[in-house]
Amino acid sequence: MFENCTHNICIVTGHFGAGKTNFAVNLALREKLSGREVTLVDLDIVNPYFRAADNRAELEAAGVRCILPEFANTNVDIPTLPPEIYSALEVYEKPTDRLTIFDVGGDNGAVALGMYRRFFEEYGYDMLCCVNCYRPLTATASDALESLREIEDCSGMKITGIVNTSNLGDETTTEDILDSLSFADELSELAKVPVVCTAVMSETAEKLSGVKNIYPIRQITKRMY
Repeated sequence: MFENCTHNICIVTGHFGAGKTNFAVNLALREKLSGREVTLVDLDIVNPYFRAADNRAELEAAGVRCILPEFANTNVDIPTLPPEIYSALEVYEKPTDRLTIFDVGGDNGAVALGMYRRFFEEYGYDMLCCVNCYRPLTATASDALESLREIEDCSGMKITGIVNTSNLGDETTTEDILDSLSFADELSELAKVPVVCTAVMSETAEKLSGVKNIYPIRQITKRMY
């Protein structure tokens, strides 16, 4: 089971509507509870609707440091990146118990990662791609693979793990989760990247105790439907 990030830097990305931001916020809170010092960087500069910035109050109350675009949660959508991001990375000049999580808008939004590539390459990173087989543009493993490769091409970095975030919102059943497992496995085979976990709402996760790599989460971010 996916318990903790293995590096001091974890990048969470994925196609629009995959559930990436909800997973990133849950991950930040879970890692903070494990005793690590956690910073969450909102790099979802191409999608003003779903942003980790929406959860700033809960995150900071839990002790998670938040670094947000200058105009997050305003009606101004200008892709500006705060200089504080560098300060969150410079602490990794030596191994620490700190963790920086990047919530990164998929596809072209991953271009912004290139600004920090030297840090990632020097310190090492986990780059997790959230995939949802119930979204139109990633309904098949081959479509999801195309999206994954686009993110790699835009960022100049490699995905290291797949997070199966397949869901249908409040209508999600245990059968929907079970049906998504073969999709995630097929994508893993095509991409040659392991499935690190299947993220499932806690109430549904309790019904899937026999399924490996289940990662219970809460619905924290805004719902799409």
